[in-house]
Amino acid sequence: MLIFNHSSFITFTLTGIPGLESQHPWLSIPFFSMFLVILIGNGAVLFLVVTKSTLHTPMYLLLALLMVVDLISTLAFVPKLLCLFWLNDQDITSNACFTQMFFIHGASVVRSALLVAMAFDRFVAVCEPLHYNTILSHSLVGRLGLVALAKGVILILPFPLLLQRLTFCHMVIPHTYCDHMAVVKMACNHTRPNRIYGLFVILLVVGFDLLLIGFSYALILQAVVRLKSRDATFKALSTCSAHVFVILVTYVPALFSSITHRIGSNIPPHAHILLANLYLLLPSMFNPIIYGVKMKEMRDIVVNCICKGMP
Repeated sequence: MLIFNHSSFITFTLTGIPGLESQHPWLSIPFFSMFLVILIGNGAVLFLVVTKSTLHTPMYLLLALLMVVDLISTLAFVPKLLCLFWLNDQDITSNACFTQMFFIHGASVVRSALLVAMAFDRFVAVCEPLHYNTILSHSLVGRLGLVALAKGVILILPFPLLLQRLTFCHMVIPHTYCDHMAVVKMACNHTRPNRIYGLFVILLVVGFDLLLIGFSYALILQAVVRLKSRDATFKALSTCSAHVFVILVTYVPALFSSITHRIGSNIPPHAHILLANLYLLLPSMFNPIIYGVKMKEMRDIVVNCICKGMP
C-alpha cells in the first residue's frame, strides 16, 4: 500500500461518474447547457440590478449577492468537470482540490445564510411595511452580506486545514469534484475529527438556517391570517412566493442527496454522484429564472428591454 505523508505534494485523480465513464462526452451536453444557462441568467440579473436604479432595494441587493454566490459556486466546479468529460483531464493537485472544496462548500454555506437574510427581508416587508426602508437600510444589507461571507469562511476553512494533517493511502476519488467526504475517505486513518466536524457543519447550516427561515415564515403567516382583505392576503403571499420557490430548489435536492448518500445502500454510485452534481447546479440555474418570472419589477424591465429591441 502506498502512503503519502505530505498532502501538499499529492495529485488526486477524479474518475467522473462511476460506471458511466464511456458516456462522459454525452453527459457533457446537459452539463454544458446548464453552465451556459447559469452564466447568462445570473449575469443578466446582476446586470439589471446594477444598472437599474429602481432595483436598488434591499430585496434585489440580497438577490444580487445570491447571484454572485451562484456564479462562484458554478465556476469553481463546472470548468474542471467539462475538462474531465471532454479532455479526460482527471488529475488535480491537492492544493487545487482543497481550494475547489473550499469555494464549493463555502458558497453553499453563504447561499444558505443569504436565504435566511432574504427571509428576514420578507418578514419586514409583510409585518412592518411602513418601516421597511428604515429597518432594511443599505448599510444593514451590506452587514448581512458580510456576516454570510464570514460564516462561510469560518465554517469551511477548517475543512482543508484538517485534511492537510491526514495521511492518504488512496489517490482515486470516485467523484466529479473534490467533495469533502469523498476526499476524507481517501485517508488511511484518523478521520474521525473530519467526519464529526463535517456533520456539525451540515447540522448547523441546514438545521439552524431552516429553523430561522421557518420562524420567519411562521410570523409572516400569523400576520397574513390577521389580514381581512383578500387582496391584501394575496399580495402578502405573492411577495414571498419567489423566495419560497428558491428555498425549495436549494434545500430539497440537498436533503434528498444527503439522505440517499447515508441510507440508500441499494442506489448505484452513479446516481449518488449525479444527485450531488444536480444539488450544486439546480439552485444556480433556477434562481434567476424564478425571480425573473415571479418578480413584477424585474419582469417589466425585461419586457421593456425586449420591446425596445424589436423593430
